[in-house]
Amino acid sequence: MQSMQATLGTPTSSALSRFSTSTQDKSSTAGQTSSTGPQPSRPSIIPPPSKSKGWSTGASGGRMRRIIAEDPEWSLAIVPLLTELCIQHIVENFQNNPILQQLLPEHKQKVLDHLSPDLPLAVTANLIDDESYWRRCCTQRWPVCHVAKHGGSWKRMFFERHLENLLKHFIPSTTDPALILDLLPLCRNEVRRLRVDQFLPPMKLPPRPRSGELSDSGSEGEVEEPTPDHYQLGDLVAGLSHLEELDLVYGVKDCGMNFEWNLFLFTYRDCHSLAATIKACHTLKIFRLTRSKVDDDKARVLIRSLLDHPALEELDLSHNLVGDRGARAAAKLLSHSRLRVLNLANNQVRALGAQSLAHALAHNTNLISLNLRLNCIEDEGGQALAHALQTNRCLTTLHLGGNELSEPTATLLSQVLAVNTTLTGINLSCNHIGLDGGKQLLEGMSDNRTLLEFDLRLSDVAQESEYLIGQALCANREAARQRAPNPSCFLSPITAKGPENPAG
Repeated sequence: MQSMQATLGTPTSSALSRFSTSTQDKSSTAGQTSSTGPQPSRPSIIPPPSKSKGWSTGASGGRMRRIIAEDPEWSLAIVPLLTELCIQHIVENFQNNPILQQLLPEHKQKVLDHLSPDLPLAVTANLIDDESYWRRCCTQRWPVCHVAKHGGSWKRMFFERHLENLLKHFIPSTTDPALILDLLPLCRNEVRRLRVDQFLPPMKLPPRPRSGELSDSGSEGEVEEPTPDHYQLGDLVAGLSHLEELDLVYGVKDCGMNFEWNLFLFTYRDCHSLAATIKACHTLKIFRLTRSKVDDDKARVLIRSLLDHPALEELDLSHNLVGDRGARAAAKLLSHSRLRVLNLANNQVRALGAQSLAHALAHNTNLISLNLRLNCIEDEGGQALAHALQTNRCLTTLHLGGNELSEPTATLLSQVLAVNTTLTGINLSCNHIGLDGGKQLLEGMSDNRTLLEFDLRLSDVAQESEYLIGQALCANREAARQRAPNPSCFLSPITAKGPENPAG
């Protein structure tokens, strides 16, 4: 009985061998059958991939291959959504078929994020207002971008700098004016400031070959020089409906070995054309024409066109050749405009011109800043201005540096400091105030509570007087800081030094 149970309950080695052989035969038979024709579905076991690279041998003796995609973005994901395909198609065909406003906000933003900055302005100017797109356009074109100087708008910055670049490289009689005028419909509502520091003159043509026989007058071999007039801004400015600032320099930058005086010539035709342009621009608030050899006659033409201008607030004719007659015209402008800033630095104004300005200043109620540095008004002109400041109640900043002033002017200015309550900054640097003049200015500062900046560098004032004046300025600044709603607007005190004017 026990032997029979052992025979039935424990399989022998021969039985196990026969069972294994039968299982392998069935497996091979099933594989052959599935390869020859369709079979009923049954669960299959897929062996896991081998961790070793290349070919590997599985338990059944088969080989496996590892597939690596050449495209790093390739995946087993499904086909992109139809909206993604449509957005891609819109971006690729935007130049020929600009579709933007009809899209939903989220789809519109995706299109804007993928548009190329190199699209024609005729397509994008009046259609796209997105600041991120125009920021990409600016940063791609210019390595340095100060958007704060353009009202914080990237679109405005792009069109202002683009238009300025076209004007700087315009060559009269060579460049097609339509290149600039065709831009007007695209930028008329964006451009508010133009700063052009170069105007190119007409290109000189090579001389014609001389004929074998000269005429009786002998003029056939002579070369007629082109007129050195520059690009006329009339049509351009007339099309800019929001222009507020015009900053011009008639000259050529980086001329190198090709230097000629004609490259820096502001002609009478340029002057009369520019005068008509600024007169017709009723939105102009700031007009600067510097380093352009503007003499008295040209200054009078320009200033005459600005009389009774409805919006002008700042006039800058610094670094020119303006003399007493030009200063007299500027004095007349003070009485016939709303001018708040006048800059005549580095010109040829003398005592007579300063007296004219002083006469207008005594009755003026708008001007807050007057810059006459690097002229030669001397004590006669300085005393006239000091007398005007005793009655003037609007001027806050006065720059008289480098004007050959001495003790008589300092004496009158000390009286001004005792009674004037509007001046906050005076610059008398690079004059000959002297020791006694410094003491008198110190005496005037003892009664002054409003002056915050007083520059006396290189004016022969004693070090002690300069130090004590600086202490008085510190006290005035501290009192003003306590009165001001925003104390951070006051800088740290500087002993006896006034405001610097880099533009003047």
